[in-house]
This record gives sequence, C-alpha cells and structure tokens, in this order.
Amino acid sequence: MKGSIVLETGETFVGNWHGEPKQVEGEIVFFTGMTGYQEVITDPSFKGQIVVFTYPLIGNYGVNESDFESSKPQVEGVIVCEAASDPSHWKMKKSVVDYLSEHRIPYMSGVDTRAIVKRIRQHGDMRAVLTTDSRNANVQETRLLSDKFVVADVSVTEPVVYNATGTTHIAVLDYGCKQSIIRSLVKKGAKVTQLPYNTDFTVLEALKPDGVLLSNGPGNPKQLQALLPDIKKVAETFPTLGICLGHQLLALAYGGDTQKLRFGHRGANQPVLDSCTGRVCMTSQNHSYVVTEESLASSILEPRFYNINDRSIEGLVHPKRPVMSIQFHPEASPGPVDSTEIFDAFLAPLLSKGRDHQYA
Repeated sequence: MKGSIVLETGETFVGNWHGEPKQVEGEIVFFTGMTGYQEVITDPSFKGQIVVFTYPLIGNYGVNESDFESSKPQVEGVIVCEAASDPSHWKMKKSVVDYLSEHRIPYMSGVDTRAIVKRIRQHGDMRAVLTTDSRNANVQETRLLSDKFVVADVSVTEPVVYNATGTTHIAVLDYGCKQSIIRSLVKKGAKVTQLPYNTDFTVLEALKPDGVLLSNGPGNPKQLQALLPDIKKVAETFPTLGICLGHQLLALAYGGDTQKLRFGHRGANQPVLDSCTGRVCMTSQNHSYVVTEESLASSILEPRFYNINDRSIEGLVHPKRPVMSIQFHPEASPGPVDSTEIFDAFLAPLLSKGRDHQYA
C-alpha cells in the first residue's frame, strides 16, 4: 500500500505504508544515529513527533526486551528509506514493523528521506501529515506541537519505586523520563522514586530524598511555567540535576529564557565542550529548545557546557549550591557513554549526605 507524507511547505513525498490505513499528524523531525531506533521510537521526548531516520537501513536487528525507554511507542509515525525485510539478532523478539503495527503507529519505507531532511534543515521542524489519502490532508489545519501539552501524556500518574534498598534516595520528577536514566541511577546503587510531573513540593519534601533529578520530556518548557516556583524550591533545598527538559526548566526557574531551535539537536554524535576542564564529549541529544545565553546575565546560574557546532548552551551550574543541569543525555541510549560521569558527580557527594558539596 502506498502512503504520503504531506509537509507544511505543501510538498508531498510518497512511500510504502506499513500498518492499518489511518491519518496522523505531528511535528516532523529527523534523527541522525546509525542505531538506536528502538530507543528513539519509545523515548517520551518524541511524543507528538514524526521521526525521519537519516540512516538508510532501519530495523536490521529488530526489537528486543531490554532497550525500551517506555512501555510503548511514543512517536506519532516513523519514516525510513529502507525497512529491513529480514532482521536478525540473538536478543530480537520481533521486527520493528510488527512492533509498530501492534501499536497502530504508521511506518513508511521507500521514502526519499534525504530530501525530507534537507527541507527540514532549510525550513525547520514543521507540521506534517502521514496519510493513505493525500487528497484529504490539510496540514494547515493541524495544531502546532508548541500548542499541545503532552507532558501529562508521558508522565507517571502515581509514584513508582525502584531498588527500594538502595543506599541513596533520588526523587525523579517525571516530565517524560527515559527508563535508561532510572536504570543508570539504580545501577549505581540508588533507590529511585519516580514522581508525577506536577508533584507538589510539600509531597516531595516529605519523602526526604537525598537528591532530585528533573527528567527529560517533550514539548515547550514554557508550558510548565506554573511549576517553576516549586522547581526553584527543589533546587534551593536538595542537590538537583536537570536533564534536557529538566535543564530548561531549571534555567527558567532561575530567571533564564529559552527559545526554539530551527531543527533541534537529535542524534548520537553531538560534540559538547566542558569549559571547566576543556574536555570534549560526544553526546546523545533530543531537544528542540535551548537556554539563551544572554538571558542568564541576571541569573545566578552559570554556563559550563557548550555545543561545539553552534555554541548553544549545553549545561549550567549553580556557583553556591549542588545544582547542575545538562541539555544532553549522560545515559545515552542510544549513543556514546562519554558523559556517564555526570551521574557520578551527582551521586558521589550524596553517599555521605553532603548537601553543601559543589560540583567540580
């Protein structure tokens, strides 16, 4: 069956449609990693987005039970040049096509993905419609992702505890947390309590965690303006680490500002400079918004990490408190593990309950 991708620019691209006939809308973005499609498809930060994979062959090692970032696909649709027809891997349970079909997520192959990526790079992330009948697709009538509030769709609704006997208790405010973040904390011996994104500060404080992690998540950080006073209370009370959306929220809570990039950073090869050590890490990233450096002039937070490609801010530190934020993903999944030491920097001082520690 043939399907169509209708872009906000008015252009239409045709490919092979996998799954039941339906029409879906979303913000079309691209991901540059050679592997990791399973993690991308299930990453809550991709909620509301249609993902174009730039690597030409996707699905060759199928889907396994250990690489999910959430319990179901989070993307609205998937677009590839070629879908592997005979995937093989010793951990594989099913093909990507079968997995997406089970969850009613459209998957298109045989598409000129290079041409679509060039349009996105030129015009920016934009609205798109996937359909089996392009005559009835009106992209201009679809809602912008920035107008949709999707965090509530990907956050837990009740507290969830992992590794209850862990030596250090970390509370995770879940704006769309990847499971590999939790797995990374548990692997390092922490007890983790995953909390709904809108958990009141008094509820969190009653848990008496040793530290708090503000997770990644989808959408515009300014949609969470109402939570900023509590987020600042968290950072003023507990050692705090913000990742991706959590980084942006910390910046906003301390008087900074954010803006939308033209086509975001999504991939497993983003170089980041640590201005304190001079060290460069290759990082995994998935975000549309960045903290603007000029907005930090009146904020106590100080830039520490920078993206080498465009000099955008990749991380902040508080000069007087154990508060740090990073735009990239130290847990990777997918991607290089150059920056996993961020978790060590966050957790190590908490083992001695030293809340006055400053990040080195």
